[in-house]
Amino acid sequence: MEAVAARAGVSRATVSRVVNGGDGVREPLVERVRQAVEELGYVPNQAARSLVTRRHDAVAVVIAEPETKVFADPFFALQLRGISKELTAHDSQLVLLLTEGRADHARVGRYLAGGHVDGALVFSLHLDDPLPGLIHGVPTVYGGRPGWIDGSRGAVYVDCDNRGGAREAVRHLVGLGRRNIGHITGALDQTSAVDRLDGFRDVMVDADPRLIAEGDFTPGGGERAMRELLDRCPDLDAVFAANDLTAVGAMRVLRERGRRVPEDVAVVGFDDMLPFTEQADPPLTTVRQDIEEMGRLMARLLLRGLDRTASASGGLAGAPSSVVLPTTLVRRASA
Repeated sequence: MEAVAARAGVSRATVSRVVNGGDGVREPLVERVRQAVEELGYVPNQAARSLVTRRHDAVAVVIAEPETKVFADPFFALQLRGISKELTAHDSQLVLLLTEGRADHARVGRYLAGGHVDGALVFSLHLDDPLPGLIHGVPTVYGGRPGWIDGSRGAVYVDCDNRGGAREAVRHLVGLGRRNIGHITGALDQTSAVDRLDGFRDVMVDADPRLIAEGDFTPGGGERAMRELLDRCPDLDAVFAANDLTAVGAMRVLRERGRRVPEDVAVVGFDDMLPFTEQADPPLTTVRQDIEEMGRLMARLLLRGLDRTASASGGLAGAPSSVVLPTTLVRRASA
């Protein structure tokens, strides 16, 4: 900073105000400082700046899944893209943390409590996940409705209308004249899967329990569950899958069993992950949630809260308690 001040012919205080976005510096001096910064390749010392501002300009993104699942599922890529765009627009860095197993929860908790980041974005939590209890005093926004049974802890979260979207999907199948409609769930230790199952039951009130098979949001889980459904209910004529990956796995088994989609069995997914859904065979009818926008909104809520005073419990002062985005049924050839 001394070298920049000398090159620009201004005081060190003037350089500091320009570099840190302060007011009260005349435009000609601002230009001289910026030119000197560029010529000298000056980069502010983040550690020194943090001592003054108590901000690190870094946000942890915690995905409660192993890396094999994170990098195989396009859902996470879309959400990370939205988060990254928003953080980049605010000159903040993304620190990605994954949990391979129980031992990683304590490691992540220690890292967040160590003051390395300004806040955390946490998603893909499971109902018995200990992570929320390990995040103390760290402003946090959750992706998806947290599944705390007692409801005693408040939370800022972003989710889509999982239950309403599921109802719309099943009503669409009923409107097509389908009567033996099956459902392949997601992992039922996650609130999104439970909400989508509840939406299915809202419409299919008297559905035979044999028409519900548990999956895990993966193509392999969709294949296994589809085989179960066909073995139990050979006259099945429609399937609502908890996500698009599950739907694609289900359609693969239907082809193996000689069932035509949609003539014999109509299939609807959930997520609408382009171009994945358009390239399915046949193109997949699905419930669209704006995954990238959900990521951007998570980051936006966190950054907005960081501009205020965070509460002692780690909540975000002045931020909404929750944001639930609408879903839309996108009709294609599979149903």
